[in-house]
Amino acid sequence: MKNKNLSSLVIIDDDVDLLELLSSFFRQRGYNVSSYEDARVALAEIEVKKVIADVVISDLKLPVMSGLDFIKRIRTFNAVLPIILMTAEGSLEVAVEAIESGAYDFVLKPLHVPQLLISVQRALFLNQVQVENTNLKNLFNEQDFLGLKGVIGKSPGFKKAMELAKRVSSSQANIIIFGESGSGKEVVAKAVHELGERRSGPFVAINCSAIPENLLESELFGYAKGAFTGAVGSKIGLFEEANKGTLFLDEIGDLALPLQAKLLRVLQERKIKRIGENTTRDITARVICATHKDLKKEVEKGNFREDLYFRLNVIPIHMPPLRDRKEDIIPLSEYFLKKFSLINNANIKGFTKQAIKRLETLAWKGNVRELENAIERAVVLSNSEYVDLEDLPLADLGNEEYKAESGESSISLFSINAIMSLEDVCKKYIEFIFKKNGFAKEQTAKELGIDRKTLYRKLKELESVEHTIQ
Repeated sequence: MKNKNLSSLVIIDDDVDLLELLSSFFRQRGYNVSSYEDARVALAEIEVKKVIADVVISDLKLPVMSGLDFIKRIRTFNAVLPIILMTAEGSLEVAVEAIESGAYDFVLKPLHVPQLLISVQRALFLNQVQVENTNLKNLFNEQDFLGLKGVIGKSPGFKKAMELAKRVSSSQANIIIFGESGSGKEVVAKAVHELGERRSGPFVAINCSAIPENLLESELFGYAKGAFTGAVGSKIGLFEEANKGTLFLDEIGDLALPLQAKLLRVLQERKIKRIGENTTRDITARVICATHKDLKKEVEKGNFREDLYFRLNVIPIHMPPLRDRKEDIIPLSEYFLKKFSLINNANIKGFTKQAIKRLETLAWKGNVRELENAIERAVVLSNSEYVDLEDLPLADLGNEEYKAESGESSISLFSINAIMSLEDVCKKYIEFIFKKNGFAKEQTAKELGIDRKTLYRKLKELESVEHTIQ
C-alpha cells in the first residue's frame, strides 16, 4: 500500500529496462512510483484520479501518443502538473517546442539520474508553492466585508469605521484615521480607495515616522537631477506616483513642522514642486492621513500645525483598539491560523477552548499586529493539531511587573524590586499559575508539568491558598 504522505511520481517510457531502473531509483529515495509503458493508460488514470501524480516523467518519443501529445492532452484538465520530458534529441527546436507545450523541464538521454532527481525536487517545490498560493488566494477571497476581499471584522466599532469609509469613499473630502498602532488604520484607508472612484489607480502607502526628515521630503515630492549631492538623475515622488489613485500618509502626527507646512500647501493648491525645480505639477491623488496621536493635544503643545489639523480633520474615522473589539479576536485568529498553517505546511485544525478563552482575555496592546504574530508563533511551535494554552503568550513581560488576567482582576507575579530565594520564587510561581487557572488543579498540574499529587503537596505548603484545598 502506498504512503499518502510521500510524493508521487508517474514515469512513462516504452524502454522497460529504463522504466524499471528509474522506478527502483526513486522508490529507494522514498517516492511513490507508478510506471507505464503506454502514455494513454497513464493519461486516463491521472484524469480519473485513479493514480495520484505530483510530477510526471515521460519519454518524448512514445508509440501511439508522444510526450508532446501527452502534455497537450493533460493540460486540458490539469494546468499546473509538472511534466519532465526525456529525449535523445538534443536540438534547440525540440527543447523550445517541449517548453512551449507546457513541459516543466527537458533532460537528455543518456540520463544523468542524479540530475533528474534534482529536476524532480525542483518541480515538487514549484508545485507546492503553486498550491500554497492558490490556497492563500482562496482563503483571502473567502473573507468579504462590504464587497471587500480579505477584510475581517464584525464588532460594532469595526463596522462603524468601515461603513463610514464606504460613505465617504466617493467624496473629495479630506480623511484622517485615528487609532493605535497595529489596529488596522491602513485597512480603512484601503477600503476608502477600493470603494471609491479611484480603485483602478494605485494605492501608495508611506509611514512618515519610519523615514528620516531629510529623506522624507524627497520621497514625497521627488527631485530634479543635480538638486543635491548624489542626485544623478531625476525622481518622481509619491504624490506623483499615486496620481489618479490614493496616497496614504500613516503616522502623520510625526511629520516635522516644515513638512507640515508643505503638506498644507499641497492640500490647498493640489500642486507640488520637485526639489530643485521651479515648475509646479498638478496632482490628482487623494490624500488620506492616519495617526495614533491625539492631534488636538499635539496642536496645544506646538508639535502640530493648527491650520493643517483643521484641513485634515474634515472626516475623522476612529478605528477602535482590538481590546474594544472582542468580537473580532476569534475570526481574526482563525484567519491567521489558516494562513500560517498553509505557509508553514502545518496541520493545525483549530484552537482548544482554553486557548480561545486566553485569546479573548489578553489585552493585545499591539492590537491586530500583535495577535497575528502570536498566532504565527503558535502555529510554528505547536506540537498538536490544536493550539493550546502553552502555545499562546501568557501575558506581557515588562520592566515593572509580569501579570496575567484572571476575571476582572490582575495577579502580580514578580515585582522588579523584590529579592526572593529560589524556593520562594517556585512557590510564588505555583501560586500564580494556580490563581490564573481559577484554582483548577488539573490544568495547573498540566501547565507546570507535574503530577496532581506533587501539586497537592506544593499547594499545602502555600499558606496563601490553604483555604482552597480540601
